[in-house]
Amino acid sequence: MGFLVFLGILIAIALFFVAIYNKLIALKERVANAWAQIDVQLQRRYDLIPNLVETAKGYMAHEKDTLEAVINARNSAVSAGQAAASNPSDPDAIKNVMAAEGQLTGALGRLFALAEAYPDLKANQTMEQLMEELATTENKISFARQAYNDAVMQYNVYQEQFPNNLVVNFFGGHAKAEMYEVEDEEAKKVVKVSFDN
Repeated sequence: MGFLVFLGILIAIALFFVAIYNKLIALKERVANAWAQIDVQLQRRYDLIPNLVETAKGYMAHEKDTLEAVINARNSAVSAGQAAASNPSDPDAIKNVMAAEGQLTGALGRLFALAEAYPDLKANQTMEQLMEELATTENKISFARQAYNDAVMQYNVYQEQFPNNLVVNFFGGHAKAEMYEVEDEEAKKVVKVSFDN
């Protein structure tokens, strides 16, 4: 009889550990899914930028350095985004994306500031459409980032709670995920994407 009670306790403990571990995996997958939503919007942004630069190039021939800086920043952001997409719970990958996105936002801000000096560019219908699409995409990125940060917070809190932290330490391999925050003060400013007078 004592053996059956002991066996029952062991089975209950094992099931308890399995339940905690399964929830941890589900939360980790939720983080990955939330990152995928950011990745979709970032990719849309990256796809718009070459068209934006190409349209501006016809009007801003003397601003070659600025246009190249935008393309280089875009390419860096694409590379960082691809690395993060392969493992969205890797804190270093997310930090690299945040840094690359900050550089891209800064380069776009300089492009938009210079574009203000080109009235023909401001009046270009293609440029207006691209700017509108970019503004919509920026809003979608912001919403996706919030959903990702919520998923990261749930995942990280779950790992730290007792007795979940015992299971995490026992199984290992579950580092805290990194929030996707805008650290650069310049990048926190809303990118002005309108040429209205």
